Amino acid sequence: MKTHRLLRLFCPIPFLLSTGLAWALPQGELKREAASPVEQLVAEALARAPSLAALRARLAAAREMVSPAAALPDPTVELVLQDIGFPKWTVGTQEMSMLGPEVRQDLLYPGKRRARREAAGAQAGVREKELEELQREVAVQVRTAYARIYTLDRERRALGAARELLDLLAATAAARYAAGEAEQEAVIKAQLQVSRVAERLDDVAAERQGLVAGLNRLLDRPGDASLGEVEALPAVGQVNHPWEDLAAAGAPAVKVKEAEVQLAERRLASVRLELKPNLMAGAGVFLRGQLDPAVTLSFEVEWPLWSKEKQKPEIRAADQELVAASEELRDVKAAARAEVARLSAELRRADAQIMRYREAIVPQSSAAIDAARAAYLAGRGDFTTVIVDFREWLDARAQMAGREAERFIAWSELQSIVASPTEN
Repeated sequence: MKTHRLLRLFCPIPFLLSTGLAWALPQGELKREAASPVEQLVAEALARAPSLAALRARLAAAREMVSPAAALPDPTVELVLQDIGFPKWTVGTQEMSMLGPEVRQDLLYPGKRRARREAAGAQAGVREKELEELQREVAVQVRTAYARIYTLDRERRALGAARELLDLLAATAAARYAAGEAEQEAVIKAQLQVSRVAERLDDVAAERQGLVAGLNRLLDRPGDASLGEVEALPAVGQVNHPWEDLAAAGAPAVKVKEAEVQLAERRLASVRLELKPNLMAGAGVFLRGQLDPAVTLSFEVEWPLWSKEKQKPEIRAADQELVAASEELRDVKAAARAEVARLSAELRRADAQIMRYREAIVPQSSAAIDAARAAYLAGRGDFTTVIVDFREWLDARAQMAGREAERFIAWSELQSIVASPTEN
């Protein structure tokens, strides 16, 4: 037993890292099942997200309205009685007395039906681009939640390893205290760090549960449905494309605004045609008793006499809507270029920081705590230094996972601007 205790006291940190203990799970906790790949979750969200289903229904409704927009007005049927000797019944005895139906049909000015059809089709086009934009947003939301859950899962593993490491530190402090070589403060500080680790584990569990609940909403799953452990994030590419030009030409928000400009143009063309008169045609067949039936044909013109108060203000309003849509398109293109530039910078920074963590910060933090503990065992160091280096060791692992998540999120957002939802 004494020999086993000495082995625990002098077990170096590099040994922990080389044996994989640094990523061990908390004591008494079983390893979680691995989460589904993120792209599988993206595909599921694109198929099941309620927000997307709602917008698909609105798109279908807009498409259904294209045909009615160009339809002729419904005809009217009028029953006419013309009785010259009223109140006496004179139909059949008086030539001008008659009874019969008359049908009237409004005939729109040539070009109006086509203009209305094109405006309705443009409205459906806006809905279609809005659906594409929302699909990309949902894909980014899934990948963002997945990356943040990955960060928490890696921190959870690091905290599990930290508890093992704290057992060693606490045992070292207790042994020195028992031998009269250290103060009780070292033992208390080690116990305090154990409590801090337990505190953070509870926070991680709560944060993770909230992120999983948000992800379940996108997947249309029960809020408390479980998600396996996110063990890794997909690899991302390098920033080596002319993405600013691609964003200005094809970003989903740009496509929506382009569709809105087209809609404004179609509406303006349709409103301008309202200055043209509508036409009406009618026909009737009237019975005159013993006399021959009478037939009437009519042709009417609805003249826009009050265009100054009605049609012309509508034309000016539609023209201003077109100006507004065009300016919004310019603004969205500028915003897309700026967003791509920002995300490209974020991606380059994340790449550099991840390399720094892998090649310097993480191994240096391991070496630092190993050296501090060795110095403490030899009676040359202070336990406060051991605790400080322990915190650096723990933070380095959690922060490296955070940097990896930042890179993946930036890449996902960047791809959502220049690629289709399932291409990245």
